[in-house]
Amino acid sequence: MFKFPYIIELLSPQRGPNTELEGALDRFARRYRRIIDADCGLSIPDNPMGRPRMGALESIELSGLSLDPEKVVMNLNTFHTKNELDALLKKAAEAHLKYILVVRGDGGPLLPKLDPQSIGGKRSMATSIDLIRYINNKFPEQFMTGAAFNPYKPMPFELKRLEEKTAAGASYVVTQPIIGEDKNVSKLKAMTISVVIEAWMSKNIDLLYKSVGKDKDLKASDYDPAKNLNTLHDVYPESCVYLSMLSFKQEWRKLLPRLSR
Repeated sequence: MFKFPYIIELLSPQRGPNTELEGALDRFARRYRRIIDADCGLSIPDNPMGRPRMGALESIELSGLSLDPEKVVMNLNTFHTKNELDALLKKAAEAHLKYILVVRGDGGPLLPKLDPQSIGGKRSMATSIDLIRYINNKFPEQFMTGAAFNPYKPMPFELKRLEEKTAAGASYVVTQPIIGEDKNVSKLKAMTISVVIEAWMSKNIDLLYKSVGKDKDLKASDYDPAKNLNTLHDVYPESCVYLSMLSFKQEWRKLLPRLSR
């Protein structure tokens, strides 16, 4: 599905009185251009960890950048008002954006909760399934929506959830970061959906396990991100790889083997 080898995570500037906006936008622009020049895709999280940040399209516009609609993956979660959600989707459609990654997201006291009934949901809280279905019904054939898959959650519950996401219109899936071959991720090979494997590019493996709620695995002692990335390429050769926590201070061509081709 994706015509690039990697999707690199790029954080947008934080909102708040302590943010020096001009400098934050300049840093965002430099990193954006570096990813595009490397012929990679980029993913801009939607208020990660429940902390308000500028939106993907907003950051690109204010930075004076040209949008590459084939390479930008806009993340969208359920912590928006209905009006805000519709405005974001309308702007994305007008910009001819292609990819949206839908996640339930991280809440927080500074973020509103999406009314589930407003998008056709039937539960007390809006789900990523509700949001995927809503986007595909409201903008048919406009976007390619993606879903998240957490191999650390109990199976087969998480696999069933993914089946519901694909039934709602998701056409690709992005896993949580994995260390080497993962038996639950390998089960996705049998599904008719494009799979993006996430690689953790920081040596701080404890932060990964804390974020996914898993005890540290013995096989991750002395964790080497570059070695793990090469293992993932060997085990999942057909998959695009999502790079989280990738340092912009590193020389990527020495670290990312697919860039040297």
